[in-house]
Formats: sequence, structure tokens, C-alpha cells
Amino acid sequence: MTGILFEAVQSTEESAVLESIQEVAENPGILATYLEGMIPTLISFALQVVLAVILYGISVKVIKWIIKIVQKGMERHGVDTGVKQFLCSIIKYALYLVLIMTILSLFGVATTSVVAVLGSAGVAIGLALQGSLANFAGGVLILLLKPFKVGDYIIQGGNEGTVYEISIFYTKLKTVDNKVVVIPNGILSNNTLTNVSHMEKRRVDVTVGISYDADIKLAKELLYRLAQKDESRLPEEDAVVFVDNLGASSVDIGVRIWVKSEDYWDTKWRLTENIKYILDENHISIPYQQIDVQIKQ
Repeated sequence: MTGILFEAVQSTEESAVLESIQEVAENPGILATYLEGMIPTLISFALQVVLAVILYGISVKVIKWIIKIVQKGMERHGVDTGVKQFLCSIIKYALYLVLIMTILSLFGVATTSVVAVLGSAGVAIGLALQGSLANFAGGVLILLLKPFKVGDYIIQGGNEGTVYEISIFYTKLKTVDNKVVVIPNGILSNNTLTNVSHMEKRRVDVTVGISYDADIKLAKELLYRLAQKDESRLPEEDAVVFVDNLGASSVDIGVRIWVKSEDYWDTKWRLTENIKYILDENHISIPYQQIDVQIKQ
């Protein structure tokens, strides 16, 4: 019985289509009338597209103008660079969201329906984007607790560099060889990191090994004078020279001075080089590993 009804409905639909085709063939004016009726709809749609394009172009310029005003306002009030970057990113994305909703409303899409759908799908979206939400929360914590700021040199795991941007989801580091390292904010807010630039001064440690036959007192005196006259040493902090370790083939002497954090690497490299020069000038040898090979015949 069901098969008979299905065949009857199908035959009815086919006959209706054939009748429509036959009617159009016999009376071409019907097609013209149909197309003429579509012209106002097409014109209206085209106007909506043009209006949407114009609205988008103007709104993009307005959004950039608003962002610049916000940036200048925060600069006048001395807002931290990281906070400025983070807030400007949030404002930009929020304004673009409003723009998209406005353009959708021009085409008759009910924005309330879109919001309702997004709200009902919030759980699924939250599960799908839990990593991004964790990074967003991490960015907020970084700006509130300020473990580091833009311009600080930080070390996290195997990554290190100077922070030059804190965005909504990621923090960007610039390494000493001018590479960019992108780290999710969630990792930075939930793991241990070292902020090298947080303090104004930093200690430079250099250890050098001398021969057991060398005069330790003379070596310490030479290294102390060298460290004392280093151009980057903070005058309020005295240099320290000491015997650090009695190694297998050398006496290890440590040298410590305090410098400004930004002078750390230049001082360490310069001090290491000058230590080699002054020891060579005074005939104090620096032992190196040697291998004695004996051949028995």
C-alpha cells in the first residue's frame, strides 16, 4: 500500500513539472514575467552588498582610529606596554565582532538568533577552545601579577629571550640571534620561569683553572686587580676572588663582580678574555686535558 502511494505522489510531481515546462514553452512571456519579478530582489541584494562593503571599509578605518586614540591615552597615563598591547587586542577583536554582527543584520540575519545559537553551543565551544581560554586566562594573570613585562629578559624551559609583545593568547620573545619565540600564555602563567631583568643589578661569575705549580696568591692578586678596574663594575660592590675548587688537574679560581643587568653579557665576555691575557702575561698556565699514549712493542 505504501509503495502504491509513493508511486502516485512521484507521478503527480513529475506531471506537475512537465506541465510547468510545457506552459513556459507555449507562453514565453511567463519566463520574462518571472525574471522581471526577480529584478527588484536582485537590485535590493546588490544594494545590500554595496552597503556592506562600504560599511566594512569605513568601519575598519574607524576601528584603527579608535585603537590609536586608546593607545595614545594609555601612553599619556604611563600604562605598561604589555597591558597596552593586551587591552588594544581585546578592544580590536570586540569591535570587529560588533562589525560582523552589524553586517549580518543588513542581510536579514537576526543577531539575537546568532547570540542564542552561540550561547547554546557555549559548552561545546568551551571544550573545543579550552586551550585558547587557558591562554587568555594566563594572559590576564600575567598582566595582573606582572612576573615579567615587555623589555624583560626571561628564561622558561628551553626558551629564553627579550619579551617584546604580550598578546591575548601568546607572548613573543626575541632571542639574542634575532629569532622570534612564541609561547602560549597558559604555559608562562603555570610554570616556573626566570626573569633575568627584574633586578637592576646582576652578578658576573667567571671561573678559571690554573696549574697546581702556579702561585695561587699571585694569581688571586692579578685577578682581583683586573676585576676591580673593570669599567662596568658597580663601585659600591667590591670584587671577590677565591679558590673555588681543587680539581683533578687544576686549581679553580672564581671571580665575581656586580654590574647593571643590561651590562651582564658584555662584561662576562670581556672579563673572561682579559683573564686569559693577564695570566699569559704573568706566565701562569691554564691546564688543559692531555692524553698520553704509550705503545708497547
